[in-house]
Amino acid sequence: MRELMQIAHDANQAKRETAKLGTNDKNRGLLAIADALERHADEIIAANREDLTNGRENGLGDGLLDRLMLDAKRIADIAAGCRQVASLPDPVGETLWMRKTPSGLTIGQRRVPMGVIGIIYEARPNVTVDAAALCFKAGSACILRGGKEAFRSSMCLTRIMRGALAAEKLPENAINLVEDTSRETANQMMRLNGYLDVLIPRGGAGLIQAVVQNATVPVIETGTGNCHIYVDRSADLEMAKNILVNAKCQRISVCNAAESLLVHADVAEAFLPMAAQGLAPDGVKLHGCPRTQAILGGAVVPATDEDYGKEYLAYEISVKVVDSLDEAIGHINRYNTGHSECIVTRDYAASQRFLDEVDAAAVYVNASTRFTDGFEFGFGAEIGISTQKLHARGPMGLTALTSTKYVIYGNGQVR
Repeated sequence: MRELMQIAHDANQAKRETAKLGTNDKNRGLLAIADALERHADEIIAANREDLTNGRENGLGDGLLDRLMLDAKRIADIAAGCRQVASLPDPVGETLWMRKTPSGLTIGQRRVPMGVIGIIYEARPNVTVDAAALCFKAGSACILRGGKEAFRSSMCLTRIMRGALAAEKLPENAINLVEDTSRETANQMMRLNGYLDVLIPRGGAGLIQAVVQNATVPVIETGTGNCHIYVDRSADLEMAKNILVNAKCQRISVCNAAESLLVHADVAEAFLPMAAQGLAPDGVKLHGCPRTQAILGGAVVPATDEDYGKEYLAYEISVKVVDSLDEAIGHINRYNTGHSECIVTRDYAASQRFLDEVDAAAVYVNASTRFTDGFEFGFGAEIGISTQKLHARGPMGLTALTSTKYVIYGNGQVR
């Protein structure tokens, strides 16, 4: 087992080799990784089965077990993500702009690799591959530190990826996994100044806040998702029901799942029974305001202030009847986490106000929040959903993992 400082040293050596790779070499490595993952699917599933067994024995909830689970389809999807990253334009070396100054200098800005990117994440083994693939295509080395819940899966995936790169005579130390899952090692990783160029946490609120508060290296903050569906007075109610059911129930364990429903008072009596009927097959528990309770009866649990700010990651949702678009926007901006928000409406003016005034990384009109995802946005995969406003916001694909430098051409100018 390599110690963290050895991994950091190896990654810093590899970043120089990785930064010099051409697009064809990087794509060759990614395609080799995709093929190797599919070729070793049975081996990956066997390792994952051990993680699932341990997770159940240690009392992991259904949402976390779902995030942890790998099967043949998910492995194929992960491999497809690698291939899509390979098919994307290479951001490294792109000239963003170039202009001449009065002094005769020609100054431009160019995308360059970040260097060494650290990712700390929890029980999501797919992140092991998504992060490695994106960092490699972006010309950077990565240091991955997954949670103990997915340890065997992540170890297997990393070994396969490193082997695929080595077989192609590419730098295998571009992809590194920290094998010590202790809290002490995580804290040490947060302070790898001089080795890590940026650290990205991906997981629950506790993990993200621990990294933000304790890291001394630069951090890109990814976020939890308290996402809202707002059904406006002019909404197509059947459309609204379908969007709600998809956003809440299609996969409960993800940060882009809906956790709160707002309904305009003018359509509440018509829509809330439709919503309850749509959510009933999955047994979704409703935490509602007094007006929601009056319409739906005893099946609704009284909602608390905490409910309106909660990321459930379960078959639960908060519900509130509002009197206006203003109230809906105010409620969302008070309780949301800056992730993904949706309005269902046929009123163009209302949709534009919602887009303009809701403060979130992704704002939807008449579509499920489940689309906030790097693959769905055409990025191939994502490193996470950034809910901050500096450098990167929303699904973080290739360009979010690059930096820039200024390039200056002169012909002897002095100042």
